[in-house]
Amino acid sequence: MAKLGLRSRLFLSHVIVMIVGLLTLTTIGKFSSPRFFVVYLERIEGEGYSVRQVRTQLIQGFESAWSRGAVWSVVLGATAAGGLSYLVSKRIVQPLIQMEEITKKFSTGNLEERVPAYEIPELNQLASSFNRMAAELEGVEQRRRELVSDLTHELRTPLTVLEGYLEGLADGTIDPTEDVYHLLARETSRMRRLVNDLQELSKMEAGYLPIDVQPVDLKPMLTSLVQKFSDQLLEENSPKIQLYYPPDTPLVLADPGRVEQVLVNLLSNALRYTPSGAIQIQVYQGTNKLWIAIVDTGLGIAPEDLPHVFERFWRADRSRDRHSGGTGIGLAISRRLVELQGGTIEVESELNKGSTFRFSLLLAPVKALR
Repeated sequence: MAKLGLRSRLFLSHVIVMIVGLLTLTTIGKFSSPRFFVVYLERIEGEGYSVRQVRTQLIQGFESAWSRGAVWSVVLGATAAGGLSYLVSKRIVQPLIQMEEITKKFSTGNLEERVPAYEIPELNQLASSFNRMAAELEGVEQRRRELVSDLTHELRTPLTVLEGYLEGLADGTIDPTEDVYHLLARETSRMRRLVNDLQELSKMEAGYLPIDVQPVDLKPMLTSLVQKFSDQLLEENSPKIQLYYPPDTPLVLADPGRVEQVLVNLLSNALRYTPSGAIQIQVYQGTNKLWIAIVDTGLGIAPEDLPHVFERFWRADRSRDRHSGGTGIGLAISRRLVELQGGTIEVESELNKGSTFRFSLLLAPVKALR
């Protein structure tokens, strides 16, 4: 039976159950029915009727009639039960065959196929789960293709620069000056940062990045970051970094290392596109959450570009420059890190007036404050 298909095994199991039932019915009826008939005759005789002379003929007639009825019952019952078993088996197995055919299409790269709904609740639930899995697989494949395409596009520029300068150095058309070596080192460093950022983003999207959520006081972290970034601003017209932190700000549930990574990304992004003016870090409390906003007076972002800010490798022509040192996925990493900690991240901007990036973190329970 193990070599038979599911439909054959299911149909055969129904037939076996039917045969056992019919054999049980006919066997018990064959031995018990005549005895019950004799008891019935004796009851009639006890009421004053005499059937002794025809008793044997009555019993034989009853057995003959019962046998013929049993034969026809078995034939018709077996036919009806067999046909019904076949239809039921086919109805149950057909969706599974469709799923098998769709999985074969998946193996060839066709991820758009879906299983239709069925009347059987259990099979319909299985079909829904199968379709959800198919949609997730399609999404993963789409993200993989986009990642490969984006990565190829991003690596082409620095590789072209490196190739051109190395060929020029080799044939003597470019002098090996200190500026040339600095440029080559800068492009190599950019490719290394790009690969590192992509590796971290891939871990986050795959769910492999650990998040250690705990009650955190953000003030020491923010104060340290303001001091560190301010120390790097040596030019006279550099933007001023200011921190606004209310004294009664509660603790948040977050991973300190990941929150610092988000803040570094946002502050670096603000400094990169704010040649002068001010950058403010504003902390304020919302409903069951704490908001941290990075407000700058920099170049800003055009309205049509705002929906794409957190996409991988996104740059707007006016406010994002490939030569500014960024990899184009810092904001995508920041969004994913905030979401992994149960928060949200938003952006508001006006071209040539500045941008505001803010993200939220969940407040720590009251017991954590004690």
